[in-house]
Amino acid sequence: MTGTYILCIVVAALLGGAIGLEREYRSKEAGFRTHFLVGLGSGLLMVLSMHGFDDFMGIQGIQRDPSRMAAQVISGMGFIGAGCIIFQKNAVKGLTTAAGLWVTSAIGMTAGAGMYLLATVATALVLLCLEGSDFIHHKIFHKKEDSDEAYEPKTKSKES
Repeated sequence: MTGTYILCIVVAALLGGAIGLEREYRSKEAGFRTHFLVGLGSGLLMVLSMHGFDDFMGIQGIQRDPSRMAAQVISGMGFIGAGCIIFQKNAVKGLTTAAGLWVTSAIGMTAGAGMYLLATVATALVLLCLEGSDFIHHKIFHKKEDSDEAYEPKTKSKES
């Protein structure tokens, strides 16, 4: 069984690292190491939650609920993600980083539960979203930025 658990956390770490490589390539704050560790930690906690307390099964009055630890991972990652979000110069920054860390933890938990295909598809969708949105932004919106009529946000005039 130990080999299966090791596979779970290795897959979780590698999938998290794959997302982190994309973020590193884009020079974002949370890169390879951060996403790798989030995936690894989430996968490890899921394995622990599901199998770490097997010795206590069958003891009168003791119940095991693997979802309890997973719920704490989700809320903990929400807390960490909230620390990534800042409001600066009338713009919100860090939302994608926060969401990326949160979904990386979910992918880690999915791999930790042994659902490798689902975790891999989720990782592919994250990368498609991140790279696809960047491609669309540069191919479609870049043309608007180059034109003489570049978009400027409306501001309230002092007279109103």
